[in-house]
Amino acid sequence: MTTALVIENDPTDDPRRLGEWLTEAGLELTMLRPHAGDALPADLDGYAALVVLGGDQQAYPLADGAPGAPWFPAVEKLLRKAVRHRLPTLGICLGAQLLATAHAGAVDRSPTGPEVGPAVVGRRDAAETDLLFRYVPLIPDVLQWHVDEITELPAAATLLAASTRHPHQAFRLGDRAWGLQFHIECDTAMIAEWATDSVLLAELGYDPQLVISACAAVMVDVEEVWQPFAARFAALALGELDDDRSRPSLPLLGH
Repeated sequence: MTTALVIENDPTDDPRRLGEWLTEAGLELTMLRPHAGDALPADLDGYAALVVLGGDQQAYPLADGAPGAPWFPAVEKLLRKAVRHRLPTLGICLGAQLLATAHAGAVDRSPTGPEVGPAVVGRRDAAETDLLFRYVPLIPDVLQWHVDEITELPAAATLLAASTRHPHQAFRLGDRAWGLQFHIECDTAMIAEWATDSVLLAELGYDPQLVISACAAVMVDVEEVWQPFAARFAALALGELDDDRSRPSLPLLGH
């Protein structure tokens, strides 16, 4: 078995369906929970991939200059090492924001307000030659739950998906590190946990049960898109994914 290091930043956002998809595809997962006191390694020796999950913290410094969580500097250091050494890397929501800030991108409170519930994003032209995103539909279903957003991508990043209100929905750094502002790991139970007594939903005036029902209605559609995406990420980590980005996506005339 080849092992991926999974960093859980918040007990309410575990790998859930993403973890199931990765293990089904052949990856073994080593879970580290720094929020519960687990120490993070100094390097990524022995790991075939890195996954950084979401959480309720902020990726940018607090008002007193302290990091959003005490372990974030260590996470950012691992993300920089992963990109530098071309280790397959996936950041989800907060994880994507930390991937951006680790490489001189900017994250802040979203100027257009929070994004919550089922949504779609639009694939950008650059996704056509991306190892993972070229097989994602043009307008895939996603689940959103964030109040912060990446306001400036790292200079070397490639934008892969966008939306009207929140333009930096997915990006790649180097050729093997991806950040997703949206969620693909959630199941309905996780959404229900987030929605119960949610201050955010109360502030927005959203009915928690309607949010849960709306998310539940698209779970199959989300899985249809993102389970194969996760399987391709696992195949990359396992050394089983051909770099076919140079191949034409449509047959050439006469062939």
